[in-house]
Amino acid sequence: MAPLDTLLEGGVVVTCDAQDRVVRGDVLVRDGRIAAIGRGPARSALRCPTRLLDARGCAVAPGFVQAHVHLCQTLMRGMADDMPLLEWLRARIWPLEAAHDERSSAASAELGLLEAMTAGTTTLLDMGSVRAHDAVMEACVRAGVRALSGKAMMDCGEGVPAGLRESTRASLDESERMARTWRGRGEGRIGYAWAPRFVLSCSEALVRGAVERARLEGDLVHTHAAEHPEEREAVRRALGDDDVAVLRSWGVAGPNAVLAHGVQLRDDEALSLARDGTRVVHCPSANLKLGSGIARVADLDRMGVSLALGADGAPCNNNLDPWTELRHAALLAKVRSGVQALPARRALRLATIDGARALGLDAETGSIEVGKKADLMVVRLDGPHAEPWGDVHARLVYACGARDVRHVLVDGVLVVRDGAHQLLDPERVTAVARSEARRLWKRAGLA
Repeated sequence: MAPLDTLLEGGVVVTCDAQDRVVRGDVLVRDGRIAAIGRGPARSALRCPTRLLDARGCAVAPGFVQAHVHLCQTLMRGMADDMPLLEWLRARIWPLEAAHDERSSAASAELGLLEAMTAGTTTLLDMGSVRAHDAVMEACVRAGVRALSGKAMMDCGEGVPAGLRESTRASLDESERMARTWRGRGEGRIGYAWAPRFVLSCSEALVRGAVERARLEGDLVHTHAAEHPEEREAVRRALGDDDVAVLRSWGVAGPNAVLAHGVQLRDDEALSLARDGTRVVHCPSANLKLGSGIARVADLDRMGVSLALGADGAPCNNNLDPWTELRHAALLAKVRSGVQALPARRALRLATIDGARALGLDAETGSIEVGKKADLMVVRLDGPHAEPWGDVHARLVYACGARDVRHVLVDGVLVVRDGAHQLLDPERVTAVARSEARRLWKRAGLA
């Protein structure tokens, strides 16, 4: 779908730029990019034909950047609840992932994208399963999202089923094939992220190989680290050190490295990550549900760690709703570090421009600035739960939710209009997901 010149009229424009400007007026989108902001400049730059979107009573904000999700797990919602991390993986998630085929992977991704995008997500970093990940990538292209994604890489580990275990060479070669196939697809919206799953399922040779190949092409390396006390103890027993140190020694460090969770980080580890420029993605709901703990987000922020937010996966959240993560991040920081920690304005940046920075996309998206990609959402502020008045950042973070998202644009394309996805049919997506979820459960031998 080609972008149409669009004028978003009369909103409160929450830019999330370097000055955190709030502008009352219009946003003009032309050729997929932001052409003008403010009633005067935007109006004077009009040309016909231009689509008009009424943003009165609404905030116009950058689309959310979810920097850690598992689209392949959306079908597993409700199938793996109330379990600690390693048991959750070995007893449910890994058998279910091993049972995926192209049909179930596509259905899972489409359901997750429908949920996330209608809630305002425009960009995401996704970790897939070991097999059938081409179907997830194709779903991202169809849905119109901006995505960095990669197949999970697993060549060892206790409890890893045969359907997920690869040889080191096969894992590297298949990841390289996928990177070549999908990098730049979707009119440039799709990128590749190399995804060694976590230390307990990856050999040193696999991780080093992924790091080397990712660096050659400027791709991200995306893995889990410092998530759960039980996991960290297992790494210490196996390798004699903590996972963050092990990953760093294997080359997972620097601006192209994105670590999901970081709940268990010590000060010395956080300072090392800050010096290296390694990114950390906070997933508060999943951390609560799996009993992993409450990440010291305010402390990490103060120490200079590059932070972002993500929903993780539907079996451990159980939503892909960026608003839930935004609110939880802000409120849990206050419990952990005091009521002045992570104020609304700062929290919103974690979900937008800081998320884009973590993915290396901040020059193109994450804030509303002339010349940037038009990845935007229009959010109603006139619901009874968000009225009558007050700071717009606080209203967005503490009061608004997915139900308030009216329109979403990615690359200037109106992918969500009046709350309805324009590229995915919700009735078809949910019907197929129900059918494929039953098939997946049976194939996994859990029925």
